[in-house]
Amino acid sequence: MNPIVLDGGLATHLETLGCDLSDDLWSARLLTDDPRVIRQAHLDYFRAGADVATTASYQASIPGFVRHGLTSQEARDLIRLSVTLAVQARDEAGHGLVAASVGPYGAYLANGAEYTGDYDLDEDGLTEWHRERFEILADAGADLLACETIPSQAEARALARLLRETPSVKAWVTFSCRDGEHISDGTPFEESAAIFADLPQVVAVGVNCTAPRFIPDLIKRGASIVYPNSGETWDAANRRWLGLADPVEFGRAAAGWASLGARYVGGCCRTTPAHIREIRSQLT
Repeated sequence: MNPIVLDGGLATHLETLGCDLSDDLWSARLLTDDPRVIRQAHLDYFRAGADVATTASYQASIPGFVRHGLTSQEARDLIRLSVTLAVQARDEAGHGLVAASVGPYGAYLANGAEYTGDYDLDEDGLTEWHRERFEILADAGADLLACETIPSQAEARALARLLRETPSVKAWVTFSCRDGEHISDGTPFEESAAIFADLPQVVAVGVNCTAPRFIPDLIKRGASIVYPNSGETWDAANRRWLGLADPVEFGRAAAGWASLGARYVGGCCRTTPAHIREIRSQLT
């Protein structure tokens, strides 16, 4: 059976559609400013061949919105809206699933901590930080949750707690990884994935927002869902991306990941509908 094709970088495509995402709310800012363009971006991915739309809730959190002047109720409504927009796009496309993005605590911090796991909260604190948004997204009409870009053992255990409390909620879980063996905080990938081994509602555990060169080794260590970055690298000093990630090459790489056993494949940062179209082409 062919793997399920995920979408690509939502923020990346929104930028190509002319959106300014320089705010620390990232694509979540558009939930207030221009929700129609989010729906269009989801639709573009479905039309490129994606089986799944991942919602614009990665950066969305109640404290994050409140920090930007919204009320708690307005924040809750926007988090629900992120799912509604993806559902509308799915219905217009006539096929597919909606995965509600549960981004890491580091996305709220907006300091790069989602790639290090260097947090100021312990497991209990992370559980409570995630709880309300998790519950809102679980009840908003998505087909499953995408618990993604998890950098640390503590955050993985916090999310596992919440999943145990809601056994009817399906989810996938993906870690950000520093290499082909370890998640971002240095814990071995297999050890991190094992946290979710006794949770039957978890449909896949794997990796996202990671360099594509590490993906084959991570699949060999048990990753069944993979959606890495394009292959470009971020030059923080000059604030620009370096290198060129060709969609055709990315599609060929994705076919290789599928042959190694990945059951879900897609793209993360700097990937576009063109990358997803090539994945679909290579897997058909």
